[in-house]
Amino acid sequence: MGDATLTRQMEQRIAGLLTPSRRSEVPPFMVMDVMAAAARIEAAGGHVIHMEVGQPAAPAPRAAIAAAHTALETARIDYTSALGISSLRERIARHYRETYGCAVDPARIVITTGSSAAFILAFLAMFEPGDRVAVTVPGYPPYRHILTALGCEPVLIETTSETRHALTGEALLAAHRKTPLKGVLVASPANPTGTMMSREALGGVIGAAHDAGIRFISDEIYHGLDYAFPAVTAAELSPDALVINSFSKYFCMTGWRIGWMVVPDALVRPVERLQQNLAISVPTLSQIAAEAAFDGRTEMDAIKHGYQENRRILIEGLPKAGLTKFLPADGAFYLYADVSGFTSDSFEFTKRMLEEIHVAATPGVDFDPIHGRSFVRFSYARSADDMREAVARIARWLA
Repeated sequence: MGDATLTRQMEQRIAGLLTPSRRSEVPPFMVMDVMAAAARIEAAGGHVIHMEVGQPAAPAPRAAIAAAHTALETARIDYTSALGISSLRERIARHYRETYGCAVDPARIVITTGSSAAFILAFLAMFEPGDRVAVTVPGYPPYRHILTALGCEPVLIETTSETRHALTGEALLAAHRKTPLKGVLVASPANPTGTMMSREALGGVIGAAHDAGIRFISDEIYHGLDYAFPAVTAAELSPDALVINSFSKYFCMTGWRIGWMVVPDALVRPVERLQQNLAISVPTLSQIAAEAAFDGRTEMDAIKHGYQENRRILIEGLPKAGLTKFLPADGAFYLYADVSGFTSDSFEFTKRMLEEIHVAATPGVDFDPIHGRSFVRFSYARSADDMREAVARIARWLA
């Protein structure tokens, strides 16, 4: 046997060792692909209006940045407790008292590397491989993708205009009767729609879940960005609900990768063990900055008012451009628009929109594999000038 044959056999064996696992075969998060395509246009000198990603244009609160500077100059940046710096956990507990009138024991608060790590920790702590977990569509794609990668089965429950595109207890129980569910995840304000659940609606789903023995997770990362009515936390309605939140959206700290969970007492130690092994602890500098971020609420509220103006510009401007239908935009910074009058392929629609008029938006198929080909998500987290220019470009293009 010659050297060339041996080399080929060795290459074949190595290739076999590098075959990706089945659990890694999740769909891409399309918004990241759109960002990459937009970056290529910008690298070639084009001016792209970014409406694809839920990323605030504003920086972190000045108090957060100042605290990080001070820490870098004066403190060692060491590991922290796996659950997080105790003063940050206490400050978050105070936030629940001040904002919601809700008493949360700091011992139940876990600091995470953004909400993304919180979803992984929550799913690992609450579910076994094969468990069926309900999520609504349209909805945030990584819910489905993370569950799939962890060996769970996401169960898609469609929402309708009759319930303002929010999950109901009746719909949850109907899905549970078909094949038993182990968990359910809801978001209010929701991504991609911005739709919110009232206290009665959220309480109804929590009550139905508890009565049926279904574990409940509440994604609250857009709390603080509520326009129609004040957001309600599941932590106020049930000590058994697991709540996920983040400093990314309201506090404009996306790249700092810092979030938190409020977990039921029985899950604190399991989540701590998982965090110890998966991450050791959350980046210390981000935790220091996050604690100080609460001192920047006035600054952040001013940014929120900017989102409200952007929301007005789109709600008034897009219908004049021909996009007349969108889901209730109660909070967050998204408008989920029906484009069925122009296309039956939202992926191709957004691709052409980016290439031809340099407006980046996300196709609805990223959020809804059932009806998403008829929808596009527009983020209005950038400047008012960008929103006005985007409306003008879209109007000319669709005309």
